[in-house]
Amino acid sequence: MKDITFTVPCYNSEDYMERCIDSLLSGDECVEIIIVDDGSTDGTGEIADNYARNYPEIVRVVHQENGGHGAGVNAGLALAEGRYFKVVDSDDWLDEGELKKLIRRIRQWEKNGTEVDLIICNYIYDHFYENKTKRMGYKNVLRENQVCGWDDIRHFRPSQYLVMHSLFFRTEVLRQSGVKLPKHTFYVDNIFANQPLPYVKTLCYLNLDMYHYFLGREDQSVNEKVLMQRIDQQIRVTKLVSGCSDLEKVREKHPKLADYLTRNISIMMAISSIHLLLIGTPEAWEKREMLWNYVKNHDRKLYQTLRFRTLSGFTFLPGKFGAGLTLAGYKTAQKFYKFN
Repeated sequence: MKDITFTVPCYNSEDYMERCIDSLLSGDECVEIIIVDDGSTDGTGEIADNYARNYPEIVRVVHQENGGHGAGVNAGLALAEGRYFKVVDSDDWLDEGELKKLIRRIRQWEKNGTEVDLIICNYIYDHFYENKTKRMGYKNVLRENQVCGWDDIRHFRPSQYLVMHSLFFRTEVLRQSGVKLPKHTFYVDNIFANQPLPYVKTLCYLNLDMYHYFLGREDQSVNEKVLMQRIDQQIRVTKLVSGCSDLEKVREKHPKLADYLTRNISIMMAISSIHLLLIGTPEAWEKREMLWNYVKNHDRKLYQTLRFRTLSGFTFLPGKFGAGLTLAGYKTAQKFYKFN
């Protein structure tokens, strides 16, 4: 069995996918790489096929009709044969040295009979064209190199949460969770990073600067203008994440995990609310109201928590004065954390 399956969803990625795939090949035959050509109309499919011909023991290619990022992830998970599963976006890349360290650790666990359901590593916001980076780690949340459970986690900082970039799930855990991402929808990585967590029994933080998250393309989904154009998809994913786990059942076993999941929903509510305020039209204001009412009608306890006990409540302040305070806080955080 391979140690890690990497799935690389690609859509018209010919300009940058080679940097990504070359970084994954540093894992040699300990990894498999599934390149999903999601209906590309440029040279992506040909580049993918060349990799499969040159590295037949490592690379497999799936050509499919365009279904979006989620469809690419679903296709890779369905075929994955590795012990762990990792999604790498085609414009991102991994640190080759850190990947080799991770593989050595996985081999050590296998030798010792240690089962770890979730591996957490650092990721880097890489503002490539500005030659600036920002490292996101978890030393304050988890002790390094220690296999533990959810009861052992500590507090996350306001800007800190588990994202797809930082996570290596055991493949079997993902399949047990039943996670399946919707087609033709952006921001589905939030579902992937949340729905499987209640199925995780053991986790380990490795202080490795693994994932380089590329920022700077004008068409990137996290670009503020692009996100505003796709706000309906952001709202849809926010609703899906808010209902993907029974938080009260989770709280009975792992209260710290329930608190984390609630906090992550809060972050997503804040993102949706803020960008609706940035759009600023009467229709956008109405959508913000409808989103909060959706949560209120589906889980009143969650609504009360989000509205009055988390930061997202500050994005639903009444009136134009409240909206102004929200946007001022957002702009300040944006400058400090450089998140888009």
